[in-house]
Amino acid sequence: MSGLKVKKGDTVLVLSGKDRGKTGEVLLAFPKDATVVVAGINVAKRHTKASSATKPGGIIAKEMPLPVSNVVTVGKSGKPTRIGYRINADGSKVRIDKRTGDQL
Repeated sequence: MSGLKVKKGDTVLVLSGKDRGKTGEVLLAFPKDATVVVAGINVAKRHTKASSATKPGGIIAKEMPLPVSNVVTVGKSGKPTRIGYRINADGSKVRIDKRTGDQL
């Protein structure tokens, strides 16, 4: 799978898993793996060793990647929507909200 329709900075709704129904902002997107990291979603505790005097060890809460198929983009209306593309008159390609037709 090469291209993702979900981009960094998009607001998404989680469709399945332990955080189903929660919304958050996409922090990272990994097109090669078809996964995204969402702020405050799919948080796991990681035990880390102190790597230097300034970076202490301990138990750290870290957001883990989610499959992109488990999230849906939330449009400006606040409702979940699919993403489409439109070519403008000047030849530029823009992402659109399939529900309302608005540009994202």
